[in-house]
Amino acid sequence: MGHEVQYILESKRMVWLVAVVFAVIIMFQYFEFPYGDVASSFFSTSRAEPPVSGSYPPQASSLLSGPLGNTTRFDGSNITTPVGLLEKGGHAENENDIQLESNRDAGDSSIGENDLDAACPPPISLAPVTPPMVVSDNLTIENGMQSETNRETDDSTLKQKDSGAASPPSSSVALPQPTTVNRTVISPSSAVGIKRSEPHIDAPNLGPNVKGLGTIQNNPAVSPGESSVKKIPPAKEVRKIPMGDVVTMSDMHEILLQNRATVRSMKPLWFSTVDQELVEAKMQIENAPLADHDRVLYPPLYRNVSKFKRSYELMERILKVYVYKEGEKPIFHQPQPVLTGIYASEGWFMKHMKESKHFVTNDPKQAHLFYLPFSSRMLEEKLYVTGSGSRDNLVQHLKDYLHLIAGRYDSWNRTGGSDHFLVACHDWATDETKKSMNTCIRALCNSDVKREGFELGKDVSLAETYVRSSQNPLRELGGKPPSKRSILAFFAGQMHGDVRPILMQHWENKDPDMKIFRKLPKSKGNRNYINYMKSSKYCICPKGYEVNSPRVVEAIFHECVPVIISDNFVPPFFEILNWESFAVFVQEKDIPNLKNILLSISKRRYQVMQQRVKRVQQHFLWHVKPVKYDIFHMILHSVWYNRVFRVNPF
Repeated sequence: MGHEVQYILESKRMVWLVAVVFAVIIMFQYFEFPYGDVASSFFSTSRAEPPVSGSYPPQASSLLSGPLGNTTRFDGSNITTPVGLLEKGGHAENENDIQLESNRDAGDSSIGENDLDAACPPPISLAPVTPPMVVSDNLTIENGMQSETNRETDDSTLKQKDSGAASPPSSSVALPQPTTVNRTVISPSSAVGIKRSEPHIDAPNLGPNVKGLGTIQNNPAVSPGESSVKKIPPAKEVRKIPMGDVVTMSDMHEILLQNRATVRSMKPLWFSTVDQELVEAKMQIENAPLADHDRVLYPPLYRNVSKFKRSYELMERILKVYVYKEGEKPIFHQPQPVLTGIYASEGWFMKHMKESKHFVTNDPKQAHLFYLPFSSRMLEEKLYVTGSGSRDNLVQHLKDYLHLIAGRYDSWNRTGGSDHFLVACHDWATDETKKSMNTCIRALCNSDVKREGFELGKDVSLAETYVRSSQNPLRELGGKPPSKRSILAFFAGQMHGDVRPILMQHWENKDPDMKIFRKLPKSKGNRNYINYMKSSKYCICPKGYEVNSPRVVEAIFHECVPVIISDNFVPPFFEILNWESFAVFVQEKDIPNLKNILLSISKRRYQVMQQRVKRVQQHFLWHVKPVKYDIFHMILHSVWYNRVFRVNPF
């Protein structure tokens, strides 16, 4: 009995001793791990890290509002959005939009807006648990015949497949504070696939003076006799397209998403609050709330109406553009000579951009974008030597201008030109700018996806518009209702390029339903041409020397369904608009079967497409004073949209 009592007492002493030792260890851990939980730090294999003190600029977040999704900000704090708002923004068209052939009304009456809404009821929103799909009524052409397919996939669904690049990565490292950096002038490179770590390559010496542009101010980073313009390679190689293939609309969309997921502009040499504003804008666009019932924006016209609506709202709220003052008229800063004719888009955009009090800032440090205000049409008219066969002097003039800008401003240096943009409609502009200005966002009418230099996701397809009156750009707007359009298809024009002669060979004076002509006899105000467009169901838009044609926008202007015959043509606002919902695309090889392709489109389907042409028309109209969602704002939005999705955060 005595032994048992002694054993119990000794056991109690051991328990107390263990307790005291444990208490001492706990106190030691408390002082050793002041930032974390004591118990967890005791049992953890690694020490808890102290909280990050970031340098997140508060003024950036104050400019943006709305859902940001479950995201870790640069300062380590979490921003949470209800799950129901994530990965929404697409839409599913109701199957009644395009009825089965056996149920279609065979009557000859046309449908109005109310009938269209009945045929195309409001889109159905899908549950957020499953990646949303968009059921669309795209038209594909196989073996010369038109078939209706449901193949469109929502932007957000496809982006989930592209390396998870839908939102910028979170960071646990404090953002660098703005620092003073020695000015090193950087310019773009036309090289593709070169690693960023390779040394910069000096561009040819442009000399200290630029004739017609002024004298470059002294740049301390440039030694005497050395060019101030240096090259920087892109981050990654974009997807290469086989030269023998025709790139379809779905192929282009896939390339766009792939480029957007894998290619970024160069990281800024130093941090600015505008960088953070762009990063936050991207997150808000990616997590845009559903906008399927907007009264102005009709969802079937867009790839993702929710993202477009949110992006447009952010552009209106925060975007600031700096317009460079350098450059002499008429090549720079003079839109008036190019307000009419087929190059009018660059003239009208320059006019509205320079006059804008909403978007333009006089402080380069506040700018998200920088506009290079030159006219490619005036560059050709004033400098090209007729019959010379050489455009070297035009290219050199733009290089000199860039040299001037890079020598005077830190803005080009900071981003290598990736936040600079130009708007040029002349066919030559793609080649003239692909070397010295290739890192810029280029809005180009000549938007050939297979042409060297045009990059989906960076460059923008500019709508080529034929403006007949600078005082009234909306003159002759509209056309006859579908029931009074007696002509199946119409084309008239000069024999530019190799596609139009083939069109003439097969359809000129061959069929009374196919009004296919060469150039029409002259008439006052081109009345014959306009009347044909107003009276035709389909307006044929074949390529000329290049892929672009003003007939695409002319057809929309006169409410005629455009039939685009131009392989590898990137249509305007491709990032935003679902072109196959209101236009027909025919491959060049299928010209002999053109009539059968058009006749295979049911009457009901044509009526839906024609009504959609009327709805999308607002995005292709120039106004004396810009209005919301018009072509000026759409061009600016495409530039803004591409910049946001290519921003390279710290």
